[in-house]
Amino acid sequence: MNRLSRCLQTPQGLLEIQADEAGICAIKFVEHPQGPQSDAPLLEMATNQLVEYFAGVRQHFDLPLAPRGTAFQQKVWQALQQVGYGQTTSYKEIARRIGHPAAVRAVGAANGRNPIAIVVPCHRIIGANGTLTGYAGGLGRKAALLKLEQAQKVLL
Repeated sequence: MNRLSRCLQTPQGLLEIQADEAGICAIKFVEHPQGPQSDAPLLEMATNQLVEYFAGVRQHFDLPLAPRGTAFQQKVWQALQQVGYGQTTSYKEIARRIGHPAAVRAVGAANGRNPIAIVVPCHRIIGANGTLTGYAGGLGRKAALLKLEQAQKVLL
């Protein structure tokens, strides 16, 4: 499948959005654009929704998603999407929700391989003791995303 890309400058850095015929397949923080930029309608829709998110006016995304991963990873990523805006949960709770309560480390690994940052909100998963743990975009970004959501939740 042919992937199209588009970059968006956000308060947390440059995001690259990738889509193919099936939907959005990746959103990741990058230092530089990885390839030619496209103005495909799906990429435009994703860009607009992310701009609204960072402006504090969007709490839910309405995008066709097509992440590539194992059946277990897909299950974890589906569970991540159930963690609401301004909320957090633990790896242990996600493992319980997907019916694999002993698979906490596997859930952590799947969370770390989430290809669709922000829209599949892996930043909302924290350690069981409430500490911020791993985030592909860096813990500073994770903290900033959680702060954005908490601040907006208070104002709404």
